[in-house]
Amino acid sequence: MKKNIYKIFQIFAFLVVTGLVSCTEYLDRSPEAEVSSTDAFINFTNFQGFTEELYCCVPDFATRTWATDWNMGDEVLHKDGGIWLNDLFDKGDYWGWTTQAWISWLDKDAANSDPGEREKGLWPNAWYAIRKANLGLENLENLTDATQEEKDFIKGQLLFFRAWFHFELMTYWGGMPYIDHVLNSDDKLELPRLNCHETAERIAQDLREAADLLPVDWDKTEAGQRTPGQNYQRISKVMALAYLGKNYLYAGSPLLNNESTGSATFNTEYCKKAAAAFAEMLSYVENGQSWVKLVNFKDYSTLFYSNGRSIIPGFPETVFKAPVYSTWFNGCPWGPSSIFIEGNIGGGYSSPNAKYVENYGMANGLPIDDPESGYNPADPWVNRDPRFYNDIIIDGDQIISGSASEAMEKFRYANLYNGGASRDNQKVGRTGYMLRKLTPMKVNDVDNGYGNNYMHLSYMRLADVYLMYAEAVLQGYGSATSSHPGYITAEEAFNKVRTRCGAGPVAQKFVGDKDKFMKEIIRERAVELSFEGDFRFNDIRRWMLSPELKYRQKTSIDFDRDQVTKKPINIKETVILTRPFESKHYWLPIKIDDVSLYPSFGQNPGW
Repeated sequence: MKKNIYKIFQIFAFLVVTGLVSCTEYLDRSPEAEVSSTDAFINFTNFQGFTEELYCCVPDFATRTWATDWNMGDEVLHKDGGIWLNDLFDKGDYWGWTTQAWISWLDKDAANSDPGEREKGLWPNAWYAIRKANLGLENLENLTDATQEEKDFIKGQLLFFRAWFHFELMTYWGGMPYIDHVLNSDDKLELPRLNCHETAERIAQDLREAADLLPVDWDKTEAGQRTPGQNYQRISKVMALAYLGKNYLYAGSPLLNNESTGSATFNTEYCKKAAAAFAEMLSYVENGQSWVKLVNFKDYSTLFYSNGRSIIPGFPETVFKAPVYSTWFNGCPWGPSSIFIEGNIGGGYSSPNAKYVENYGMANGLPIDDPESGYNPADPWVNRDPRFYNDIIIDGDQIISGSASEAMEKFRYANLYNGGASRDNQKVGRTGYMLRKLTPMKVNDVDNGYGNNYMHLSYMRLADVYLMYAEAVLQGYGSATSSHPGYITAEEAFNKVRTRCGAGPVAQKFVGDKDKFMKEIIRERAVELSFEGDFRFNDIRRWMLSPELKYRQKTSIDFDRDQVTKKPINIKETVILTRPFESKHYWLPIKIDDVSLYPSFGQNPGW
């Protein structure tokens, strides 16, 4: 941390950022030039260029490796002997997030804000970005050649990023010192760690002010007319409000509430604050003032990959994501899919955990363990939630379209039964399932769809916000039929996500029971946000469900294929591994060098 907190600041000449104006156009300075108030801060164009390095500090968590190492929870199982971050966590090795291993997007040797660099670490970049944001805030008085609107937009972006990086640090490592000024190299380090509630309050203060300063839509402002049609990745009011709500919801969740107060329950007051922030944000969305909206289910795949389309995956449902650079399109074309056949091209190592797949309910909206769901364990893949067929490859699914050699023809259809060609503990299909959600079918060794497909995942999208609002209302106001005053109920917000895919709405027998409705929220988040990022890892931790066996087991579904009906027979679930858990695993350990900087910083409990 020391080298990041005290890093001598320089302004870099940047490549063009897709959706962001070129930083070289703003700054027109050599890479070695030091920050100067007469250049970097004097007008809006230059100051905005300075500010946009903060966008470049946000790690693209899905490009570090060719496997789903960002899924640190119970979603996936890698090949036998896997070495990725998820595999290390499966063994209880939470030190694996550091640069001791090459597979962690959470860490890197040093901060890196180069837009052409795909391997960025959250830990070093957070401290670097926080310092940069503070440097900008302390130089706002030097912004003399700008309108009040322009000054507001600069300050709003700086406050957002200072808050966002503190929030990400709190999410994984707990309460942190809240650094709100530039630390000089001769300053005595004595900033104590705050608890989670104290940290969240400081984050909320910055996000609230940012929301008040920023526009809903940059294109509808005078400042935004410099780059019309290219502003959708810029920090906006809806982004700040969405993270304000998430920050309060996390603060109100059992883990962070327990860390701060000793009570492992939901904090109703924080949940009400979360509901208020989400309602404010969603009102802008539903009134059509923002370009953010839910995509139709037929366009669901556009949230995750391009498949030859001239699009940035995610929009218009994305609320916040790492920026897409022009150089990004030279990056990973295949993503973490498990549909690779011969040679393990790219990342054909990840298989969905069979236990996790059980979260996918039926087309009528009921969970598979509900006696009224219609689920048949002897024919388990019939009449499931439409997202099941979108996300999961099951036995018999076609995965090759083009003309294949005789040797490859056996892979045209997924043969995931015991002994099938697609069932390989060292490659894919280890669990009896393969992953479809994040990669189109043509990305395989025969159809060769690598070159025109690009994957890009969001930190937050609108469906996530609706579900967080439903949770905040339920825990803040006490029931699924409650609402933030003047806005929709928790049930209505939940059903916006559930019915989008064509699955049935939440059953009324769950609506009247707070605990049962919460279980449906847990399951719906598992399905809607599956495999996309560490939604699941963070959810299970903040709800303090991590010790439960069903969240620690990773299983396969073993079966034979009836040669007449082609249906699975002799089905059984086999536990492959059980992740160890101790209370210390709620938080990641902090690097020894960093916690040794000064006594009041402190290590997380148990580490």
